[in-house]
Amino acid sequence: MPSGSSVSGASLDLSRARFEVVYHLACPGTEVETRARDICIEQTVEFPESAIPNPEIREQIVGRILAIEALDAGRFEARIAYPVEAAGSELTQFVNLLFGNISLKPGVRLVRFEVPDALADLYPGPRFGRDGLRTLVGVTDRPLLCTAIKPMGLGPHELADLAHRLALGGIHLIKDDHGLADQVFCPFDERVALCSEAVSRANRETGGNALYLPNVTAPAGEIGRRAHFAKEAGAGGLLFCPGLAGLDAVRALAADDRLDLPILSHPAFQGGHCIHPDSGVSHGALFGQLNRMAGADATIFPNWGGRFSFTREACLDLVEGTVRPMGSIRPIFPVPAGGMRLDRVAEMCDFYGPDVILLIGGDLHANGRDLIDNCRQFSNLSQQA
Repeated sequence: MPSGSSVSGASLDLSRARFEVVYHLACPGTEVETRARDICIEQTVEFPESAIPNPEIREQIVGRILAIEALDAGRFEARIAYPVEAAGSELTQFVNLLFGNISLKPGVRLVRFEVPDALADLYPGPRFGRDGLRTLVGVTDRPLLCTAIKPMGLGPHELADLAHRLALGGIHLIKDDHGLADQVFCPFDERVALCSEAVSRANRETGGNALYLPNVTAPAGEIGRRAHFAKEAGAGGLLFCPGLAGLDAVRALAADDRLDLPILSHPAFQGGHCIHPDSGVSHGALFGQLNRMAGADATIFPNWGGRFSFTREACLDLVEGTVRPMGSIRPIFPVPAGGMRLDRVAEMCDFYGPDVILLIGGDLHANGRDLIDNCRQFSNLSQQA
């Protein structure tokens, strides 16, 4: 081809269906239109608009500004629509289209997105969701209870003993601490086998339906092996950290019919994505909507008033993301955590309502009373609230 020649390309014939994404922009009012237009280009063609060879690309592929509204001094909300075909059929590309290159620029925050049926149908989402998880543990009308086996440094037999007592005390979800992986002092296979058996034994003793959820976050080639080992050992669910190993890894676990286990998402490594109000991703989009699209059934996050910095408003936004209409994708449980105490159970129940999983860890051990009795107190407080 002679130098300097161009090819306009084959004619595009897309559906013209688009989905909407909401961004918040921190910039002077004189720049907001330019910034919004930059998102439209950067998130799609990433190419000088004047040099686009085919006008159909400009018309059908490039993002489209739907509205820009002022929020307060120096902050604006922009609604931008993208063609559904640009997202392909892969979660990785969908996330890239939402907030790929533009995440590298200051003053841009992904706030929420609307998922039309054309996209939602590509993602089954949570296998269980709120209703399915309630069915598994046999609790229909009140908060579920969760805790973690810890601290790091205990061996498999010690952690299994803890898991057994926690299940005897009435905890519904007993998860690995997210720091438990495959360490020399607590090998994964041994821990999972012993803890699964301990919780199953407690269920036989009480008639309960407690679930043990081992942490299967691992190097890419090891995730599937650990998850299937957990299933075969009798685990009742999985803990996974999408910030460490990827949202699409969650999707693969949720889609695996041979596993058929609920997934509890942990926020490790994701804090930097959300804590600055003028950049990153909103709490509702990150911990709510994206977890649901990936297939998590419940999402752990730091509750307001704990040892982390989430605000009441951020927590409410997060809860909204767990239930926001997204086609046929099921709502999931919010799981407020992070230094929560028994004396805050009534407050949390009042704030979140009954559709919540309450996660209390260290405080079940801290006051020196019998661990089983402390768990029963936790259960009683949640039912009285």
